[in-house]
Amino acid sequence: MNLHLPSRAGLWCAAALSAAVLGFGSAAFSAEPEKAHPTTNSSGALLPRDSKDAAVFRGGLVYANYCVTCHGINADGNGRAARLYNPKPANLRMSDKNDAYYGLIIRKGGAALARSEFMPAWEAELTHEQITDLVAYLRSINAAKS
Repeated sequence: MNLHLPSRAGLWCAAALSAAVLGFGSAAFSAEPEKAHPTTNSSGALLPRDSKDAAVFRGGLVYANYCVTCHGINADGNGRAARLYNPKPANLRMSDKNDAYYGLIIRKGGAALARSEFMPAWEAELTHEQITDLVAYLRSINAAKS
């Protein structure tokens, strides 16, 4: 699958990408907000807002919108922009970092942790909940810590 998305794909584009990547059906996205629920599983059943699955789903949307360009659709560090950077983006599927480290590098950026200066600090743009959800998503795809 070869996707050519702008680096700041819109939320709906990110939602569609995450739905495709995560295997969620179109029932998760509806044009009628009063009837829509942003987190459903693949069978269309609603997920409790505070559930781990809901956090992983929302984190997948954040990942698709903010991280996929560099870290790649497979989170293996082979995004379409990865070739522009030295060192290349981290393979998040094989990372040995803990959740606190993930949260810190997302908030403060790579340079603050003596890592790549190209990893931006997202604390001014992402909410605490988005960062927490993103960490839950990263944990869910990490083969080294699963």
